[in-house]
Amino acid sequence: MESGGGGGGGVGAGEGLEKFRYFCRDDFEGDWAKVSERSSGRVYRVKLKLWRERCALKCLSSTSCYRELVEEASRLGKVKFNYVTSVYGVCKEPPALVMEFMSKGSLDALLSSHTLMWPKKFQMAHEVVMGMNFLHSMEPPLLHLNLKPANILLDGHLHVKVSDFGLVRWNGCSGTSFMEHLTARGNINYIPPETFSPNPEPPMTKFDVYSFAIVLWEILTQKKPYAGANMTEVIIRVSSGKRPSVERIPDDRPLECKDMLDIMQLCWRPRPTERPAFSDIITQTEILSEVLRLPEIRPKEQATTIKYTEVMPTSPKSPDVPLADDGSQGDDDNGALYFLSKRQFDKFRGSVCREHVSMSFKEDNSLLHYAVASADVDSVRSVLGLGADVNTQSRRGYTPLIVAVLQRLHDICSLLIEHNADVTLGDEDGWTALHFAAQNGDERSARLLLEHGAREDAADKDDWTPLHLAAQNGHEGVTRVLLARIPLSATANSTTATTTSATVDTQERQHGRTPLHLAAAYGHLGIAQLLLGKKADPSLPDLTRSSPLHLAVEEGRVRMVRLLVERGAQVGASDGRGHTPLHLAALRGHTGICRYLLGRDDGVGVNARTDQGWTPLHLAARRGHADTLLALEAQGAGLDVRGAESWTALHLACHHSQEEVVTRLLAAGADPNLAEDASWTPLHLAARSGSFPSVLQLLSRHADVNARNNAQATPLHMAAQSGSASIVRALLLNSADCSARDTRGHTPAHIARTSGHTEAAKLLAKDGDG
Repeated sequence: MESGGGGGGGVGAGEGLEKFRYFCRDDFEGDWAKVSERSSGRVYRVKLKLWRERCALKCLSSTSCYRELVEEASRLGKVKFNYVTSVYGVCKEPPALVMEFMSKGSLDALLSSHTLMWPKKFQMAHEVVMGMNFLHSMEPPLLHLNLKPANILLDGHLHVKVSDFGLVRWNGCSGTSFMEHLTARGNINYIPPETFSPNPEPPMTKFDVYSFAIVLWEILTQKKPYAGANMTEVIIRVSSGKRPSVERIPDDRPLECKDMLDIMQLCWRPRPTERPAFSDIITQTEILSEVLRLPEIRPKEQATTIKYTEVMPTSPKSPDVPLADDGSQGDDDNGALYFLSKRQFDKFRGSVCREHVSMSFKEDNSLLHYAVASADVDSVRSVLGLGADVNTQSRRGYTPLIVAVLQRLHDICSLLIEHNADVTLGDEDGWTALHFAAQNGDERSARLLLEHGAREDAADKDDWTPLHLAAQNGHEGVTRVLLARIPLSATANSTTATTTSATVDTQERQHGRTPLHLAAAYGHLGIAQLLLGKKADPSLPDLTRSSPLHLAVEEGRVRMVRLLVERGAQVGASDGRGHTPLHLAALRGHTGICRYLLGRDDGVGVNARTDQGWTPLHLAARRGHADTLLALEAQGAGLDVRGAESWTALHLACHHSQEEVVTRLLAAGADPNLAEDASWTPLHLAARSGSFPSVLQLLSRHADVNARNNAQATPLHMAAQSGSASIVRALLLNSADCSARDTRGHTPAHIARTSGHTEAAKLLAKDGDG
């Protein structure tokens, strides 16, 4: 390890970012962007001057622990693994850790702002396990002791990296001071129960396993554990064996979720010895992740308002561009690559020779790759003049032309093409230079490439074309350039199509989505208009039978919905689950879209059913969208239509405690006494869910207080089981029979006593024999 000294000497030549070092303020450019701020300090996004590399600078709030920081950081700098963030070194002024920059922020922010699909949730859970298993496999094990969603970061493709590990330490302190240190960081929800004991043992690996269980619960539910509870209440709950409710897991969970829940419940067991090690569960989480995983499609560069899913991660694809000397020249500090890395271009051109151009460096990059990345046209010309192979490819297939396109180096692109660069060459994924230009919105490069033989219909290994990328990323200019090459008749359904005919409606392989699907989902109205102008099919289904209209409706894109319908999209088409666009609008609570779809003369069925038998009204009631429900009812939606297992919308609203919806349904005339297949009435469900307002509403509408289900249980039995004393009291005041016995011979009082609901049991004992 070498010291950077006082000014600007922090970065030594011949070292890559993978080596720990000292930095100083002058090593970074001046435009620091604050990413986050906590009590312990601030995190900035900075750029290293030498390599143009973005890093995260985690500045400490005080300099008092700088020596300890250096000691710890030097140890952490040796930790290199795909699922943990890399620590590059430390900076003395300001005192800070220099770390890998994670472009998509923290898991904490993602969970609160975006809806994740189940495959993505399972993938993230497995990757956390991968990272933690690696840390615990070190000798000695590297404990995290601060594992929470805020310290789990996301790269551009929404892959997980564990961060801030090893910064919290026991250091022989008392249990009380250790716990105070943790709670001061906002960690109370992630602390295992043994830490709350009067004389706790020093934390071991099972501390992190418990924290992971709570993190896993947050991933699955996308909610905060112990919401509304203060620190004392959390400590009491956790110490008494209570954990976040598994009932908060969404109802649409796949069957495999049961296995993931089993893992979670094992990991939060009260005794550390009862919890598995990460090495014990890593295979299970891997299998679950593989079972649900869907192949990822190409990323989007900026998607702050789009739902993240397992098929639409958001980030540009970017190769490892060689911007710095990687040490391949040994001790020759005066070598050509050294001068290039120092941007001493005159010396570079004076020293470079034919021997250099045939050398291979890190990741099989050539000297020409480095020269292109330096952005100096004359240096590129010198290397080409020495006979460099203009089409040489790195280990991942990147050509110098791809590197030039990525950095928008238009003059260098032209120079490479003049020297016969093959514009059709693709990387290991089949991405050509035109793919990268399309994703980056580089209209000038796209024109240049097309003029020199690039194919606008070039498909990568997953059949993604440049048009897919331009449409997804909202690059209207590039879309125009690409569409100008496509004849008006060139559609997927054209009987006279040429070899480029599939471009407009080409479906990528993994999900069968066309450029119009992507434009519709992301709300790029101008691009959708251009595609439709080229006769793109607005009703073409993807592999899940979702049309562009389905995707636009689900995302609530009103103007896009209008455009697609006006251009002939089939309003009544069903997707693979039997959902029409109206079903999706009701499910998402997009009331305006519901009204618009219902106003079309296209035979839209307001009572159309999904494959499970649900109408749009059912779905709106289930999700609590009261205004949407009224809009559907006003257009003739049946209030008492029966869905799966003969459940009505009122059954669903009562079961899910959607109290406003219950009120609206009853006011509109829904029947409070309809029984489903097992003879449960809405009052049974409201009593069991503990929804006191719903119970009162049902009783005011003359719901049968003594209705019996197939198990001969009454609503009073349900209230006794849920332990709601207020509901018990309301039912008794409305003549509920407290002596009624179910098929097991149990009265409500017996159920309340055996369930430990003391107050409810006392109320029932006063009105019956118990």
